[in-house]
Amino acid sequence: MVYTVTFNPSLDYIVSVENFQTGMTNRTTSELILPGGKGINVSIVLKNLGIANTALGFIAGFTGEEIKRKVEKTGCKAEFISVDHGNSRINVKLKSMDGTEINGQGPKMEEKNLEQLLQRLDQLQQGDFLVLAGSIPSSMPNSIYRDIMRRLLGKKIKIVVDATQDLLMNVLEYHPFLIKPNNHELGEIFHTQIHTREEVLPYAKELKKLGARNVLVSLAGQGAVLLDENGEYYEHEAPKGNLVNAVGAGDSMVAGFLAGWMEQKNYAHAFKMGLSAGSASAFSEYLATKEEVEKVYYTLTK
Repeated sequence: MVYTVTFNPSLDYIVSVENFQTGMTNRTTSELILPGGKGINVSIVLKNLGIANTALGFIAGFTGEEIKRKVEKTGCKAEFISVDHGNSRINVKLKSMDGTEINGQGPKMEEKNLEQLLQRLDQLQQGDFLVLAGSIPSSMPNSIYRDIMRRLLGKKIKIVVDATQDLLMNVLEYHPFLIKPNNHELGEIFHTQIHTREEVLPYAKELKKLGARNVLVSLAGQGAVLLDENGEYYEHEAPKGNLVNAVGAGDSMVAGFLAGWMEQKNYAHAFKMGLSAGSASAFSEYLATKEEVEKVYYTLTK
């Protein structure tokens, strides 16, 4: 079974506004309300690819209830922990203004909420996969990813970490099965800039030395790179297509990689599935369907 954790999920209000002007009343030309959060995105794409999974995390208030309803509507199993105070956040994303977002804060977690999650994670069994993805609320300790991995040490659970800076670096000593920084996040870790696939390899090797088993790096329009636990190196340019919505593309890559690995236990296949799923989501209004992923995968194998 695959489990995903989203510590600070959201309702994403995605709108298009033509000729946006500050200080004026602006009206939308399109609207979409979706459940948001990296772990939730991974869960939805996994379900689309036929991989059963359970979405874990925290919700609060009426927005939290709507997040749970929308996640369950996708067919995913949702086991969110309800927080007593506040509301799950609403994130506003302006499609017509590239990269412009207003993200909410989310509820304040209490120690008892975190303990509830830890007790649920204690029930995971050998062979399960756990995806820890995204940022954490300010009320949560920065060591939470590392604390979870240390707590589960010895249970032979394959853990995926998709996070930035300290959240990522602090877990490497516990040998995560997969980490997936993008090129900008990789550059931030090593205080440099990375623009091409060729520039990724030395830094991926360094992350492996520090403990990561598999290092998957996404480079948006430049494609992706994988350095696997056997030392094999895979790289591929981005498939051709029309960019529609880049939100969730990296999460889709994680889901595709896991689905591919679970299908064949083969890293070459897993890499192509990850690249296909990430690209298919970028070419879609929402997260990619199985048919959309398969269509892109075919172009990589011709």
